[in-house]
Amino acid sequence: MVTTDSYHDWNLPERVARLKDLAYNLWWSWHPEARALFKEIDRTLWADTHHNPVRMLRACPKVVLDARMADKGFLSRYDAVIAAFDAYMAGNDTWFSKAHPELKGVTVGYFSAEFGVHNSLRIYSGGLGILAGDHCKAASDLGVPLIGVGFMYPQGYVQQKISSDGWQQNVYEQADWDASPIRPVLGPSGGRMLLDIPLGRGMVKVAVWKVQVGRVPLYLMDTNVDGNSPHDREISGRLYGGDRTMRLRQEIILGIGGVRMLRALGVHPAIFHANEGHSSFLFLELAREKVSAGKPLDEALREVADGAVFTTHTPVEAGHDVFAEEMISEYFSSYWPQLGVEREQFLDFARVPGHSGWNMTALALKMAGRRNAVSRRHGQVSREMWKSLWPSRPVDEVPISHVTNGVHLATWVQQEIGAVYDRYLGEDWRERQDDPALWSKVAAIPDEVLWLQHNRNKSQLLQMMRARARAKWMTEKSDPSQALAGGALLDHSALTIGFARRFAGYKRATLILHDIERLKKMLFDPWRPVQLVFAGKAHPADDGGKMLIQQIYRLAKDPAFGGRIAFVEDYDMHVARYLVQGVDMWLNNPLAPLEACGTSGQKAGANGVPNFSVLDGWWEEGYNGANGWPIGQPGGRGAGPEADQADAEDIYATLERKVIPLYYDRDDLLIPRGWVKLMKESIRSVAPKYGASRMVKDYVNGLYAPTAAAAR
Repeated sequence: MVTTDSYHDWNLPERVARLKDLAYNLWWSWHPEARALFKEIDRTLWADTHHNPVRMLRACPKVVLDARMADKGFLSRYDAVIAAFDAYMAGNDTWFSKAHPELKGVTVGYFSAEFGVHNSLRIYSGGLGILAGDHCKAASDLGVPLIGVGFMYPQGYVQQKISSDGWQQNVYEQADWDASPIRPVLGPSGGRMLLDIPLGRGMVKVAVWKVQVGRVPLYLMDTNVDGNSPHDREISGRLYGGDRTMRLRQEIILGIGGVRMLRALGVHPAIFHANEGHSSFLFLELAREKVSAGKPLDEALREVADGAVFTTHTPVEAGHDVFAEEMISEYFSSYWPQLGVEREQFLDFARVPGHSGWNMTALALKMAGRRNAVSRRHGQVSREMWKSLWPSRPVDEVPISHVTNGVHLATWVQQEIGAVYDRYLGEDWRERQDDPALWSKVAAIPDEVLWLQHNRNKSQLLQMMRARARAKWMTEKSDPSQALAGGALLDHSALTIGFARRFAGYKRATLILHDIERLKKMLFDPWRPVQLVFAGKAHPADDGGKMLIQQIYRLAKDPAFGGRIAFVEDYDMHVARYLVQGVDMWLNNPLAPLEACGTSGQKAGANGVPNFSVLDGWWEEGYNGANGWPIGQPGGRGAGPEADQADAEDIYATLERKVIPLYYDRDDLLIPRGWVKLMKESIRSVAPKYGASRMVKDYVNGLYAPTAAAAR
């Protein structure tokens, strides 16, 4: 199977024809010189197209491109970028090839319900998808032969509009695939590749799209094709949309359809990695293949386990997909005979002792040979949560390990901060990013340089918020108070605290509002003011999360708060970059131990933004006493009003006694030397240990390599 090379007929001058190759490979998105090249073509159009080179080049006037052809400097920079791109894609000297020559020819099939690779592809909702995107990018950088499998959602995830009374309105917009960095996969005859995937008693047609993420291909399935019923066309319509039946249908297509898609592509991974339980059906399909080839079920299950890795991300009971057994029977009555089992034996694959229903996480835990959580604390929580699956083992011997999540530094470190690292750490810092010795050189960055660059980042954040508030006022004719709620009155000189995440009850977004009068004293201190910036979406069906947003938004509109509280609408990757790079401090206060890992704080820390967080997830491992502040105690204080009260008291006391005094303690040059020291320690301690390079190496060394050996 191939992907078309002529999907769009662009009238690019021959001299720069390979701009098309760059536009269709998201490699450009984490290489500053490539981003700068696109921006140089037309700065206004680059901004108007939200940094989407496919959309920009399709809309770019010929006269603009002709002008670039007359610019020798531009052509020289173009040649340099193309040379760097070609050298990268050749991949002759990667970490993987040197560290694991025994794995030559091994491929990893990486399944995920969402992938956050760039804001031009809205096929992600939050942390799980961003993690999957960062995993793919780091695998590409390291030369890991990974292939992604997911969905192409025509309506993506919900876009957020906030009404004048603060209520989240769910908006879905049909994606324009012609203006996205994707290509359709074609069959041998040159037409669209269409697969027939069994779904219950019928068949569903699935088209395949390809996204290139550096060296990593990402194949995405789409049921919105001719020949499907309207109901079937909606299967891939929205990420996490619809009812339980729709969710089950999606997960059947993702797991079973994903394996069949790879087979049709001629791809036969030695390792199958399921990122969260949504894709667990893939393991059943692998077993079915082996049974159909004549192997006894027990042997087939052993072989599946030998080649399977499963990552669980959810320490919250409600976060695991559980389907009624009657629903599973309806959709799989013709499937379990292919495994040579009866109904009860089939349902046992996903049962949890003492619980009812078909549990997708239990299915993966039972069928995969290697299983991991995403932080040390999450590993402990997961072993306790799933100990009933291994009743004869002590809880500390339950076979769930952990690989703490990390973030793709080249994506999340602000470009000018990256240039500072180039100057003082060495231009090879991206290739050596998990080397602690490299990051010890952060101490050599002059305080003035780091502080000046942070203030520039902060200015860019505030400018972005004001531009969005202005646009909302102009285009939507919104109430002027909504412009103020969007951050129009924020003060550059004030200590700015950022809080951005999914609005779910256990994340306690409103904890800092626990004592309004005490908070107001900090917000309106005439010499040492504080301001709060919030962002995040609630799940489309989560009215409780929407009520939390409404509570914050109403305070942001209230004149009594003087514009010191702001809410940024429609949180996505684009907004996230501004926030983690531009706020002064990152706040995170979920109910412990319900934070599996949390990666936003890692992004902030690598940009020199200190963390102020509950000792849960990655921060329990990452806090060292000098790189930020803790809230509460390791493992948390439990749940309930008393725990909330105690954690809120921690927040207020730490702000009053430590954070605010340190931030405003300035020398004659108005530089907060103590705060800058904290920023440097944040960078030094967070960047090498919590980058995606370290994470993917851990997966390769601790999970992929042993899995490949077992599979052999």
